[in-house]
Amino acid sequence: MDKTDAIISLTHVGKEFDGTKVVDDFNLDVKPGEFITILGPSGCGKTTTLRMIAGFELPSEGRILLNGEDISYLPPYKRPVNTVFQHYALFAHLDVYDNVAFGLKMKKIPVEVKDKKGNVKVKYKHLTPAEIDKKVSKALEIVDLDEMEDRDVST
Repeated sequence: MDKTDAIISLTHVGKEFDGTKVVDDFNLDVKPGEFITILGPSGCGKTTTLRMIAGFELPSEGRILLNGEDISYLPPYKRPVNTVFQHYALFAHLDVYDNVAFGLKMKKIPVEVKDKKGNVKVKYKHLTPAEIDKKVSKALEIVDLDEMEDRDVST
């Protein structure tokens, strides 16, 4: 099996933060059926490498291929890659619905309004409960959790 058969291929991948190299010339090919582990001491770039594969960080150099397609600079939502976070942020005292809705309840969206003189100004308003409900319901349906919205997140 040659390099083009790799599911994931990292070629000469590097990452710098403020001029400090945290990943330097990293190469990896993961082929179908393989199970790999990236081991190393704290600070050696393991998490940064996984974040680059997921798209949460962009490589400073090199290429990341997924099934032969260069995804090096695609945003996370356009990559068919899933991530399970080691430390996730859920509110234990809220159910599934309210955990998903939390950010939407805090979010303000820009709305153009005209003042008394007819000038257009931007004001920020919260989403309405109906707008939040629609967005949360759609999100839960997409991830097949729509029947668990009242469930305690710790179960």
